[in-house]
Amino acid sequence: MVSNLFDLLGIPLIPVPYILWLAYVVYLIAASVFIILDNREPSDTFAWILSFLALPVVGLVLYFFFGRNTQILSQQQRLLPQALGTALTERLAPLTQRQTPHITAMSSDARRSVAQRRLIEMLRRTRLAAFTVDNDVEILQDAAEKYPRLIADIEAAKDSIHMEYFIWQADDYMQRFADLLIRKAQAGVEVRILFDALGSHWLLWRKRGYLNRLRQGGVHIYPYLNVLGLLRLHTINYRNHRKIAVIDGKVGYTGGMNMGEEHLKGAGIYDAWRDTHLRLTGDTATVLQAIFVTSWYNTTGEKLVDSRYFPQRQQTETRVPVQIVLSGPDSQWYAIQQLYFQMITTAQRHVYIQSPFFIPDQAISQALTVAAMSGVDVKLMFAPRDTASVLANWAANTYFVDMARAGVKVYLYQPAYMHAKTVSIDSTVCSIGTANMDIRSFHINYEMNAVIYDAAKAQELETAFEHDLQGCVEFNLGEYRRRPAWKRLRDSVARLFSPLL
Repeated sequence: MVSNLFDLLGIPLIPVPYILWLAYVVYLIAASVFIILDNREPSDTFAWILSFLALPVVGLVLYFFFGRNTQILSQQQRLLPQALGTALTERLAPLTQRQTPHITAMSSDARRSVAQRRLIEMLRRTRLAAFTVDNDVEILQDAAEKYPRLIADIEAAKDSIHMEYFIWQADDYMQRFADLLIRKAQAGVEVRILFDALGSHWLLWRKRGYLNRLRQGGVHIYPYLNVLGLLRLHTINYRNHRKIAVIDGKVGYTGGMNMGEEHLKGAGIYDAWRDTHLRLTGDTATVLQAIFVTSWYNTTGEKLVDSRYFPQRQQTETRVPVQIVLSGPDSQWYAIQQLYFQMITTAQRHVYIQSPFFIPDQAISQALTVAAMSGVDVKLMFAPRDTASVLANWAANTYFVDMARAGVKVYLYQPAYMHAKTVSIDSTVCSIGTANMDIRSFHINYEMNAVIYDAAKAQELETAFEHDLQGCVEFNLGEYRRRPAWKRLRDSVARLFSPLL
């Protein structure tokens, strides 16, 4: 009947397969033009076009959630902190006014290494790094050192407790920690907590009772930007991986550890946990407070710019220079990736790196390769297996092969789960923070690292690294090549998914 109607009107009937083919061609051309305009690496562009070709519509959905250029989000997010107004700028004015002369003095100090001077200047130009010198820095190795220090500082809090973590557990240890926070809130201390909606999804889906108990006890706790909400679901790939605690605006913490009992007892196949964190007092605590205040405003719309959140302080007894470096989907530059690249390429004697796993981008791979082939002693330390992602484990094997071929020494830490994120070069400068040695931390996540320009602290970190070597097994290239071909193929296929791991 439809055919007869088209005949009467003089309209030729187009076969359905032809219509579907035409729609497919139009879709492929439109999607390809869209991603080409992103101006990303040609290999990435061709990979996504191939996914559009092989997975019609599904490929586009995957790109929407996981593949978009982070600059799209940057244009939206970069405006949000400006709404804090001039008040936050005013609070930070004493610190920012001191920053330029401090950087000038450091950059012109001939006693400083070339690596230190170049690093300070490069990070300053990213506009994502605050440099201070009036700091006291304490390196905390493992939760057995961090948690008691943090609890003591919380117990002593008089005004405010601000915490921002990727993972916030609701286990037995964290139930007792919640009791402490509730007690402080009921004593009149303002307690605010941010957690990543995906990293701590159980708080929203299975542990609502824990959340409700905290809120009923006076603790203000929210998921950062709540990417699981319908209006923000398109940003689900952008995770807040930062770890921050600031007590009374005077004491700050950052580093690799989240909040949970697993840091004390281990997780997955591991019965112990190896991590590194920092306790910071001085001007750096003010920087951490400003970062938290910005995150809190982006999530709740509340402006925490009262002077009591940014107390004036006397100069500390020790003067350790620290530069806090930020990176994320709202950043113009991949500042932490550039930090690692600069540290590796300016090293003269050695490079020591710790991370849970190893999925570097091309720039970091080349930097490590060139450093090792230039005679620099490059040692990398990772966990043998991740606690969750087998794909990350498989993909990492292929990168271990690349490194071993270039003369980089790759070590797999056996006694516990290696979760520290540290880089140290030449016993002169080190970085401790939240960024893993992977593409996600470099390009996608919200991350934060503290760069410490102090030989004593760098040597302290390297001493711990050398101690950790005693519990390592070195990656054996020959042994890997003797593995069954199907396992090596599995690893190579997993590598194709590296940008998403």
